[in-house]
Amino acid sequence: MKLTYYGHASFLVEVKGKKILFDPFITQNDLAKNIDIEKIECDYIVISHAHSDHTGDVVAIGKRTKATIICAFELYQWLSKKGLENFRPMNTGGKWTADFGSVKCVVAQHSSCFEDGTYGANPLGFVFNTDEGDFYYSGDTALTMDMQLIPKWAKLKFAVLPIGDNFTMGADDAVMAAEFVQCNKVIGVHYDTFGYIVINHEDAKKKFAEKGKELILMGIRETIEI
Repeated sequence: MKLTYYGHASFLVEVKGKKILFDPFITQNDLAKNIDIEKIECDYIVISHAHSDHTGDVVAIGKRTKATIICAFELYQWLSKKGLENFRPMNTGGKWTADFGSVKCVVAQHSSCFEDGTYGANPLGFVFNTDEGDFYYSGDTALTMDMQLIPKWAKLKFAVLPIGDNFTMGADDAVMAAEFVQCNKVIGVHYDTFGYIVINHEDAKKKFAEKGKELILMGIRETIEI
């Protein structure tokens, strides 16, 4: 399994030969300005919620790649009006089996609306079960007791968690989240993009290490085997 980081909360997981892109927000992110989205290939695009820092490039990439977009039902309704055609609309608690394995939608505690004020559905997290390992993307969320359900559905190889604080969990709560989901390897996202969410990298890593966990902070465009 490979993971490529595109900045903020955008990343791509390659599993079983399929490329799954999450929350594409690249062209509007100054930290990711050297990335050419025309070169990003994907079979699926997963959208956690409607905020523009998670949907910024979904229309452009979705139209070009014809990727299947996995998202909440209301996002499907809104995005279909933008000319996108391939969807798997879902909602909290639902599970879908596809060629990469399966994906289950779980609770995320956040808000969700489009820039024009249109309601963007409840935010979602996602649990993926694959032959190459299970993983969890929490989406933008606060720490929630619902995370303790995740180990009933998956034995996680890694988790992708926001650590920037202010709008989501910070590092302290993300450590607790990792404990709740019983995962020792965490990819940190949703940090440093804006002034409100700039973090001290070494302090964050130390907080995880003190609990016997590894926090991985990837460079933009970096790809790792995981």
